[in-house]
Amino acid sequence: MDSAAPDGPDRRSKRDLEEGIQRDFTRKMSYGDYLRLDTLLSAQQPLSEPPQHDELLFIIQHQTSELWLKLLIHELRSARSLLKADELAPALKRLARVKHIQHTLTDQWSVLATLTPSEYAEIRPFLAASSGFQSAQYREVEFLLGNKNPDMVAVFSHDEGARSALDALLHEPSLYDEFLAYLARRGYAVPAGLLDRDWTQPYRHDEGLVDVFAAVYAQPDEHWGVYETCEELVDLEDNFQQWRFRHLQVVQRTIGQKTGTGGSTGVDFLRRALDLTFFPELYEVRTRIGG
Repeated sequence: MDSAAPDGPDRRSKRDLEEGIQRDFTRKMSYGDYLRLDTLLSAQQPLSEPPQHDELLFIIQHQTSELWLKLLIHELRSARSLLKADELAPALKRLARVKHIQHTLTDQWSVLATLTPSEYAEIRPFLAASSGFQSAQYREVEFLLGNKNPDMVAVFSHDEGARSALDALLHEPSLYDEFLAYLARRGYAVPAGLLDRDWTQPYRHDEGLVDVFAAVYAQPDEHWGVYETCEELVDLEDNFQQWRFRHLQVVQRTIGQKTGTGGSTGVDFLRRALDLTFFPELYEVRTRIGG
């Protein structure tokens, strides 16, 4: 006997397909076709022997990070081009998206942190000399933000595509460089040495630029677009530093003070990265505000 009231709700755990839902994909592109899921989902090829349960986590963590880095590069390149074209509003939209991508990348470390030292020790021998240090896309992001290092290009001499992309970015203005050029075109007194320099070299702090930003922060309402961009860039660097620190923490809890698989000193090498900065004047100006 049916215990439900005749006119009561149907509580079956089933949802019938609507008539209009597509079922035949012999001549139409499906979700899997568009995303090339056959290629994407076959790219996880664990190497451990005997197979280790946690290797799939390690692979997917890094593969998905590379996908997000690809989008990050796409958005940063676009923001840089928009600044060069004096289109500040859409450039800020790109940077807003960049910040959300950064949050996702940082949050992912919490998944890898579930890998205990004992579990990682079962996987590590199969990584050989591979290391996140060798991520060409990560280096592209750093170059786009201004952390230029010509020595890094040689690390990718085995991969002509990656080497060529990094070398091109090495010789191009960074996002910050294009922002300063934008300011100069708007009449701000950006020091000339920052507008015509060797782009292959790391950016160097300039006290004259701090003066420019101090004037902006003193009267934000009169410089709102520039003021907002400054704060967006500070957010971006802050997010980047959080990513670096989270990376350091996960490595420390997983391998302690061991040498990295790529030959670096591991935790000590990662800790030194926390001293790097992309936009030094945007931090120094804070010392002056209300001083």
